[in-house]
Amino acid sequence: MFCIKLNTNDPFFNLAIEEFLLKSRKEEYMLLGVNNPCVVIGKHQSAHREVNTKFVIENQIPVIRRISGGGTVFHDKGNLNFSFIRQSESGRQVDFRKYTQPVIDFLISLGVEVKFEGKSDLKVDGLKISGNAEHIHGDRVLHHGTLLFNTSLEMLRNSLRKNTSCYTSRAVVSNPSSVINLNEKINCLQDINEFRSEMMNYFLKNFSDNFPYDLTQTEIRQAESLADSKYKTWEWNWAYGPEYTFNNSFEMSKAHHSCSLFIKDGIIRECIIEGSDQMKKASKKLIGCRHMVSDLSETFRNENIFLTEKEIFNFF
Repeated sequence: MFCIKLNTNDPFFNLAIEEFLLKSRKEEYMLLGVNNPCVVIGKHQSAHREVNTKFVIENQIPVIRRISGGGTVFHDKGNLNFSFIRQSESGRQVDFRKYTQPVIDFLISLGVEVKFEGKSDLKVDGLKISGNAEHIHGDRVLHHGTLLFNTSLEMLRNSLRKNTSCYTSRAVVSNPSSVINLNEKINCLQDINEFRSEMMNYFLKNFSDNFPYDLTQTEIRQAESLADSKYKTWEWNWAYGPEYTFNNSFEMSKAHHSCSLFIKDGIIRECIIEGSDQMKKASKKLIGCRHMVSDLSETFRNENIFLTEKEIFNFF
């Protein structure tokens, strides 16, 4: 298995290289990477329902969809991402215990008592330190997960939506868990780079068929192209996924309002706003708009409705 240290903190590239190596190569890989702050949602999730839309926009935190299922996770430079891309036997491809066991063994070697719990979580003292997801492509499997080392737990909590009651969808729902950083349990490692190096060395020393590998310039260029054409696009990150409805009631301009939106492929297909006559009229203009803050803000301005930065989030 080729062991790769990803040299960029670009989450778009780091997700794209996983897909490229999974689908365009036959070799087996382990990748270790650290990303700039972002929220990564599962393939079958509704982005607005999972993320705190107001917080991520105000803090310029990108929301990126991955090709595997599962729930939403927060990445930053205190979170180590690990990926295994392996050949797999048909019918036995989804196996979270198999792919997390070497990670558990590594953490145990550092003195951390880690347990596999639930469907795919790793926990310490009952608190989550790793979420995992998998994607099957033919006879190959991508297993990837997170390891919270010294992540900003405040940013993590603020980036994820706490109350999802306004949204109705058949999309996959995240299961929030209480979390802990590994640096609270590991005293011998000072930062995420030391932690990553320790994990890389563990896999190179303890498995005779593991070798260090550097991505070629061709592989880098092809992953960059995939990042541009897919992972940086609104169509993939926000529009992809099951349709959903959004219902909310709120006070605005000293009047009670309610709105009901039906969104499919990221586009508002139906819209009813009750309240002022001006808002009722504007509701017809929202049909065909992307369910995005910038699009709704522009449409309302064109109707001479100037919402505050806070008010626009009544529609998300």
